[in-house]
Amino acid sequence: MNASEIAKIAQIASALEVSGYPKPGNVHRIRDYDDMEFEDFLISGIVIGDTIREACDDVDVKNPKLGKYILQAVSETDKWIRNNTNLGIVMMIIPIAVAAAISNSFDEIRDNVKVLMENTSVDDACDLYDAINIADAGGMGDQDEYDVASDNAKKELKENKQTMYDVLKISAPWDMLAREMTSDMPAVFEIGYPTYHELSKEKSKNETCILTFLTLLSQVPDTLISRKYGSDEALKISMMTRDLLNLKNESDFEDKLKEFDDFLFKNKYNPGTTADLTAASIFVSYLKDNFI
Repeated sequence: MNASEIAKIAQIASALEVSGYPKPGNVHRIRDYDDMEFEDFLISGIVIGDTIREACDDVDVKNPKLGKYILQAVSETDKWIRNNTNLGIVMMIIPIAVAAAISNSFDEIRDNVKVLMENTSVDDACDLYDAINIADAGGMGDQDEYDVASDNAKKELKENKQTMYDVLKISAPWDMLAREMTSDMPAVFEIGYPTYHELSKEKSKNETCILTFLTLLSQVPDTLISRKYGSDEALKISMMTRDLLNLKNESDFEDKLKEFDDFLFKNKYNPGTTADLTAASIFVSYLKDNFI
């Protein structure tokens, strides 16, 4: 697929995800947070376009430089926005985008994500650490081994020849995005994308986004919540989401949805990882529709 087309789809997916209303527990069109607002996410989705286009142009499969482009996208976002709005989204979308660029059919994309991730380098790992630090996003590497906050982190990565794939594999047990990127993206390709793609045939873009988000959250406990409050709390939120989804055909579903959004917001449960998975799922669905 053409690099410019892929970049446009990435921008569309970012805009549609944040526009979902009310997407429970997250920033949306009528819900801002103290440190970020709806428009920040719209800007973030726009400014990554050039980086996605560059990443998808003339790809070197043996050295795709995924870390470089993740860092480049986060750095560009940092010029316009003073907080972490899209680190998770670009971490998910860039490998998928580059995979689409080297695929002859839509069905090759998932396999090519695996190939690209396994071909990441030590430089990619260092670039990823820089991106995490620019975004000030804790959690992915804040452990004893290769802690992103450590001054010696990149030195240790180089000495031990740890690639981006290697360090994400270490983070996978406690970070859903790392798990996705090192295990063929099952949440995106087996839950999120099929849900969005099917619902989009009969429902509005907004409703499709919300139901996809809820479906993901109901089946995959959010690791941003689990890192803040523990795995039991993350599981509790997923079970509450499942109960809510069972009411989706009821006349008062919209009221229940808003109540759930208010509950998560007031209790500071922010399923941000699920939002990233939703954006990636929308991206994959639009790739499917536009693949030539």
